[in-house]
Amino acid sequence: MVDRTNREAETRTEEVRAASWSPPAILPDPDPREGFEHRWVRTALTGTPDPTNVSQRLREGWEPCKSEEYPEIVLKVPGAAKPRGGNIEVGGLMLCRMPTPLFRQREAYYDNLAQQQMTGVDNNFMRESDPRMPLFKERSTKVTFGRNR
Repeated sequence: MVDRTNREAETRTEEVRAASWSPPAILPDPDPREGFEHRWVRTALTGTPDPTNVSQRLREGWEPCKSEEYPEIVLKVPGAAKPRGGNIEVGGLMLCRMPTPLFRQREAYYDNLAQQQMTGVDNNFMRESDPRMPLFKERSTKVTFGRNR
């Protein structure tokens, strides 16, 4: 007699893939805030202050995040809040935020700029094309049935 156990009674052992180790992130991510996008802005490069970069980012619309508004960052990185205005700084980078609508407008502006540059490159490249020896040749195939005439 053949042993016919119910299929539902059978158990399968799942092979669990071992989790691979990866190094931790150098900069902690803030908890998402409704209506804001976050970015780390360079305040110093190799120990030399970079006020030009900070000024440019602030004029773009980025505003420094205060340590009292982001306690999760201060807990993850002891000493992250510097005395200068209570901003969150880690290794020459300052956590900044921008309202999402302004961020989307900025994104659209730079996407449009990149598209214009690509169009210019394509136009310049195609201008070099000569009809006697085109850079690109449109290829088409034609299928006919019956006799060739």
